[in-house]
Amino acid sequence: MRILVTGCAGFIGAQTTHALLDRGDTVIGIDNLSDYYDVSLKKARLARLEERDGFSFARQDIVDTDGFMQIYADAAPERTIHLAAQAGVRYSIDHPLTYADVNVKGFLNVLEAVRHHGTEHLVYASTSSVYGANAKLPFSVHDGVDHPVSLYAATKKSNELMAHTYAHLFNIPCTGLRFFTVYGPWGRPDMALFLFTRKILAGEPIDVFNDGQHTRDFTYIDDIVEGVLRACDRPATPNESWQPTAPDPATSNAPYRIYNIGSNNPIELLQYIEALERALGRKAEKNFLPLQPGDVVDTFANVDELIADVGYHPETPIETGVSKFVEWYKSYYEV
Repeated sequence: MRILVTGCAGFIGAQTTHALLDRGDTVIGIDNLSDYYDVSLKKARLARLEERDGFSFARQDIVDTDGFMQIYADAAPERTIHLAAQAGVRYSIDHPLTYADVNVKGFLNVLEAVRHHGTEHLVYASTSSVYGANAKLPFSVHDGVDHPVSLYAATKKSNELMAHTYAHLFNIPCTGLRFFTVYGPWGRPDMALFLFTRKILAGEPIDVFNDGQHTRDFTYIDDIVEGVLRACDRPATPNESWQPTAPDPATSNAPYRIYNIGSNNPIELLQYIEALERALGRKAEKNFLPLQPGDVVDTFANVDELIADVGYHPETPIETGVSKFVEWYKSYYEV
């Protein structure tokens, strides 16, 4: 297929693009190479993609309506995987307008492009952060998510609402994927695994929030990418049994679906750190701190719907995933 991927120089975007190319798809990649984190890492991901047959790249900001619309029209993709976003819970506390621009206006531009150019299916990134103040575990897509605790989460929830509107009004198949703490080689420097690895190797203490007691549904990048491709291959369809008197948040009488995409196997942060210590062969000096504003205590993905609908099977253990990250990190940074 001919597939457009926004955020192609990002962590999930680059790995998803490689997987699409591996199976023979043609990919048009879009990224603005923002400086939210180390641009050289984004350029390194992009350089690997530009060596591949079937890949073309346009440096473009999705917030720039005219520029993005022109590139989209020229690309004429059959399907779109929208992964470009302003990420980060804590960054959203101090930079709220950036999230409104990128995650709301930018997503609206994507929806308008899909609407006007006959794209068969839109798959877009949401986040486990939308569960916010929910304490019922595991998190289910059939539960309400109306109590976000960060602006980042609120903007991603708005994406789900906007996608439903376009699915309803224009019959556009839209599938939202709520990612759960993605990690692995070529990951984001602002994420815990990256930060911990750098500091442990440098002999510096690591900040462990909530005294390390919170749990996360850490999900290895290869498992995430498998789920993204499987979802892309199965356009959302209306739920024929959907009842407006008892509306299911995960489905609709429009072609709309929401899925959790996680490992379905949460572990405590301290266990995650222990796996990293074993992979590095070094112990971490820990600086225990309270829970940060905007963070949730626990995440746990119920992925039954994704398993049933597309055959998703996360299978990478933490020990394996963390070891692969450390191997990549040492090689990339010549440690």
